[in-house]
Amino acid sequence: MMQTKPQLHFVVCANNRATLNQYFLASPCIANERYPVQIVFDQSSAGAAYNPMHDQHYSDPANTWLVWVHQDVFLPQGWDEQFVEQLSSAQSEFAHMRVAGVYGVQGHAPQTLRAGHVLDRGKPLVESTPLPCLVDSLDELLIATRADAKLGFDPALGFDFYGTDIVLCAQAQGYLAVVVNAPCEHWSHTPQFAPFPAALENRITQSAQVFEHKWRDHLPLATPCFEIDQPGATAQFFNAHRHA
Repeated sequence: MMQTKPQLHFVVCANNRATLNQYFLASPCIANERYPVQIVFDQSSAGAAYNPMHDQHYSDPANTWLVWVHQDVFLPQGWDEQFVEQLSSAQSEFAHMRVAGVYGVQGHAPQTLRAGHVLDRGKPLVESTPLPCLVDSLDELLIATRADAKLGFDPALGFDFYGTDIVLCAQAQGYLAVVVNAPCEHWSHTPQFAPFPAALENRITQSAQVFEHKWRDHLPLATPCFEIDQPGATAQFFNAHRHA
């Protein structure tokens, strides 16, 4: 049976209206009001922002996709058409795909495979892995889930690790996660290298404690930012860089 065309609904959690206006809302397909957009301000977690929207749409017609996007992501001209085309193509190749993103990783050290094409803070990340590519973790900058899969974000993870968590939850239900070829721009102010602000360390470490305990039986695993071989690995990473 022929698959219907993917229908997109966007969800954004914002805490800075200027950043939201400069990037996400300036994206041509959003500025032209081509798609439904839900913007939620000042939430306690990604789950608190995303899950109510998810609950409203899980019974929508087949091939409805909820697209979670960071406020500092810019979707260039034609991105939506390319993303819909890539989703359709990936679903033809991977029938059980229910999660998709634009950047992620497969496996773990020493054989972590990176996949995706993104302009990250002005630096092109153009991985050589052919796309679409099955992955075990997605970067949170943009994550799409098919509504009928009933996959939400875990509120206990705050604003970190939920991109990996949702992939692992999908896999536990027999679903697949894929990185597709739909380049966009990410203009995060989060530093890439040490020293890291104490507030950022504390936030990520607290989420890591929940995540590492939740998935301890699946370790080792990798996220786009961390290699986690045992509980406490993320805290050890920050401690090592703090004293380097």
